[in-house]
Amino acid sequence: MLKALIIDDEPLAHQVVLHHLAEHPKVSVAGQYYNATDALQHLSKDKVDLLFLDINMPALSGMQMLRVLANKPQVIIISAYQEFAVEGFELEVTDYLVKPVGAERFNQAMVKVYKEQQLVAATPVSAAPKHIVLKVGREKRKFILEHICYAEAYGNYVRLWTLEPSENASQARMSLVNTTLKQLVADLPDSGFIQVHKSFAVNTAFVIATDAECLTLSIGEQIKIGKSYKKSVDTLL
Repeated sequence: MLKALIIDDEPLAHQVVLHHLAEHPKVSVAGQYYNATDALQHLSKDKVDLLFLDINMPALSGMQMLRVLANKPQVIIISAYQEFAVEGFELEVTDYLVKPVGAERFNQAMVKVYKEQQLVAATPVSAAPKHIVLKVGREKRKFILEHICYAEAYGNYVRLWTLEPSENASQARMSLVNTTLKQLVADLPDSGFIQVHKSFAVNTAFVIATDAECLTLSIGEQIKIGKSYKKSVDTLL
């Protein structure tokens, strides 16, 4: 369901839009406003998906509203003034309708809205980083997060053990990374990695068993558990 606002200083214009929307059950009118100022107050509290917007309104015009509006929803301008069409499309409106608006032209605009909405829905949400870049010797190297088994403090360096899915557990490889364990833990995503000792941090996906003293990784390594970390380790399995 798409939420929409109708913003026009003419009551008849509201009736026309509502009449056409009767053929579009996917759209719900969340508010009707007769000036842009009241509409902006609504948008500051509640997001909507679509605006049916007039241009020539008292105090604040439709174009002025679009220029000050952050995070614009889709916009269909409905105006008696055809000469503002270019400016409207420069502001990235979905469509520009000239009054009086017939059903066919209105429906064409709504097809554009639905297509655009599908594109928005299909856009993936920004995901957590899939890799981390660390310095090994003089070069920067990319490490895939899901391949990292565990990290061990080694002075001002870290021994980082990795295993690719195609490799046997005995083939886990160690890289000497130019960073401290404290900094590495800060750079790793909160979910998926946990520090279990002042000298060790592990990828929880590799943990297969725990006891009071240590935890066992699927690559065969046993990692000591520090006293101050026992509570967080208890929740791993």
